[in-house]
Amino acid sequence: MIKASDTRDDADALALKYLLIDRPAAQAAGIYTGFYHYTLLPNTSDPAAIIRDATAQAQKVIWRVSAIGGLTARDLPYALDLENKCTKLNSNGSCATYATKASVTLWAETFLAILNEKLGRKPIFYSYPSFLEGSMNKSAKLSKYPLWLAQYAINPFDPINQPGLKPAGCYVHSWTSSACQSQWIIWQYSSCGIGSKYGVPSARVDLNVFRGTAQNFLALNSGTWVPEPIDLMPINEPTTMLITRQRATDTSKAVTFDVGVNRPDGSPAVTGTVRFEYDPLSIDKPKLTQTVTRAASGLWTLSIKGFTAGSWIGSIVFSDQTKTHATTELPVTFDLLQGPTISPKPTPTKTTAPTTDGCRNQIKN
Repeated sequence: MIKASDTRDDADALALKYLLIDRPAAQAAGIYTGFYHYTLLPNTSDPAAIIRDATAQAQKVIWRVSAIGGLTARDLPYALDLENKCTKLNSNGSCATYATKASVTLWAETFLAILNEKLGRKPIFYSYPSFLEGSMNKSAKLSKYPLWLAQYAINPFDPINQPGLKPAGCYVHSWTSSACQSQWIIWQYSSCGIGSKYGVPSARVDLNVFRGTAQNFLALNSGTWVPEPIDLMPINEPTTMLITRQRATDTSKAVTFDVGVNRPDGSPAVTGTVRFEYDPLSIDKPKLTQTVTRAASGLWTLSIKGFTAGSWIGSIVFSDQTKTHATTELPVTFDLLQGPTISPKPTPTKTTAPTTDGCRNQIKN
């Protein structure tokens, strides 16, 4: 299973790089290939906004499959990797906001339904038991999709063992049967496989088992999908920008902009980011620290520090390194008062965290 796409643009570009290398190499060696999309959820509880974001991320997957010529009989269905419900981080990297069960479930239902309809194969859903139980609602819509379940430190070659169980009882989620068993088709039982043993350059590799016969496996690959011209990723597609909120008070606080960018049909931009640029005629241009926080597809909050007191002229610029969407910009002006001088705080002494073994109790083979 190859990571082929990602919500984050930088991680997505890296995924594409290795997809174009790994897929043809694997198939040339006679290996079936599968793909997955790693998801970060939008920072909203509005159902309409959740559907818009899931639709945009599904569009990214469709464009990605189109870029490799579609799906063949050597390709497994695309998989959704959903294992993180954090939607906003604190400055120290901890999670500030989590998606609700209803939001996570609606997002997954929307995303998978679009891929199922467009690609003609039931996509696979990947997660782990505690996430399925604790972060999602039970859903009849989700239960129809094949489950790729991750649970480590259990030997899959012992016929008594199975994933989805607790010390007492079982995890209850959309794929739990009346017999308290998880209805999985793929079980990821270790993240600590020995890479060199499988011809993989990395030290570790995930290990999985398939639940079924060879005929069951081949049935997953039934049908092909060849993209039409309309399915291909656009090049420099026109975009429109809207600044929905601007906050600028004094030099002790960041200047912030809430920015939305849409495609010609009104749907959100799928890739890209925003930044502030000084007016070309500006003489004073202090060095700035710009932080972009993604709220959802096509929605960002831009936070800027480093301005001195005074009046400022510039532009908010949207750009897309993939060249899918065209660059666009809007002029902005704002005034800043001199803020209070903030006394420097002592830098805490860093303590070295003890090393941990990420493969402790996991199967290594």
